[in-house]
Amino acid sequence: MTSEQLKHLEFIQAVIARMAGNSFLLKGWSVTLSTAVIGFAVAKDSNLKFAVLALLPPALFLFLDAYYLHQERLFRGLHNRIRLMDEQEWKKNGLFSMDTKGVALEVKSWKRTLVAPVVFWPHFVVFLVVVCILGSWWCRLKNA
Repeated sequence: MTSEQLKHLEFIQAVIARMAGNSFLLKGWSVTLSTAVIGFAVAKDSNLKFAVLALLPPALFLFLDAYYLHQERLFRGLHNRIRLMDEQEWKKNGLFSMDTKGVALEVKSWKRTLVAPVVFWPHFVVFLVVVCILGSWWCRLKNA
C-alpha cells in the first residue's frame, strides 16, 4: 500500500470520526433542548401547549442521527473497499475518491438505520420521558 493510499484512508477515517461525533452530539442536544423547552414552559405560566414542543427535538434528532449513522456506514464501506484495492486498481478506480455510491447497496438503507437500536432507543427514551412528564403535569393541572 502506497503512502497516497494511506492518506486516502486517513481522509475517509476523518469523515467517519466526524459522522460519529455528530451522532453523539445529536443525542446530547435531544436531551438538552427537550429539557429546556419543558423548563421554559413551566417557568412561563405553566403552559402545557408550549411544553408539547418538547416532543419535537427527540423526533427531529432521531432522523438526523439516522442520517449521520447511514453516512458513517457508507464511508466505512468505502474505507473497506479502498483498503482492499491493490495499487493499480486504486489508481484506476479509487484515486482519492470520496464517492460512496459504489458501496450504497452493501449498506443498510436509511430507513432501516432509523430503527437501529443505537439510533432509535436513545431518542425514544427522551421522547418517552417527555411524554411521562407531560402526562403527570397534565394530571396535576386537571386535578388542581
